[in-house]
Amino acid sequence: MPRDEVRRRLLTAAARSFAEKGYEESRLEDIANAAGFTKGAVYSNFTGKQELFGAVLGAAADTEFAMVMTEIRESADPAAGVGQAARTVARRIVDDAERGQLGIEFAARAARDERTREILTPLRRAQRAAAARSITEVVERTGVRPAVSADLAALILHCLCNGLSNECVADPAIDADSVERALSTVLAALLGPHVDARTGSDTSGNES
Repeated sequence: MPRDEVRRRLLTAAARSFAEKGYEESRLEDIANAAGFTKGAVYSNFTGKQELFGAVLGAAADTEFAMVMTEIRESADPAAGVGQAARTVARRIVDDAERGQLGIEFAARAARDERTREILTPLRRAQRAAAARSITEVVERTGVRPAVSADLAALILHCLCNGLSNECVADPAIDADSVERALSTVLAALLGPHVDARTGSDTSGNES
């Protein structure tokens, strides 16, 4: 079986196990068996449970990023594409509360465990770098005047998304509309005074 397929099946089984049982109760042997392999297949692809856990979170983030960028690039109006991207992220934050819970668990472990931190830190850095690239692309496509650098905007948005995800885990009353409004408000502030990220309209009275 191709290595990529083995890895994909392990990640799928691991994501299901971590979501259902949490990190502590998930066993590598059970994950491997659920994917149709022995535990040796896990160690052939990952250094251990920490790296597997980080890969699960990273794969989910990569999927979301790809969806967001596709919406922005395929939109005839880039500003409207940003608004659609905000809706997509908001919906995933609310609908995929399990991923938010796993993120909280991994971050808590990283605060106490150096090995976990060694996996989480580059993962978070890569996510922020990807966000910075997407912001740069949006700026170039829309011609907006960003309020801060792409790197700082990426940090702000990254922390906002993590915080909103945490709040959704803690308080189920926070719905997708509230999350979208929070994201859109911050996006509008970051991308300059003329873009309403929720509607894609130009708030200055000019065409967006």
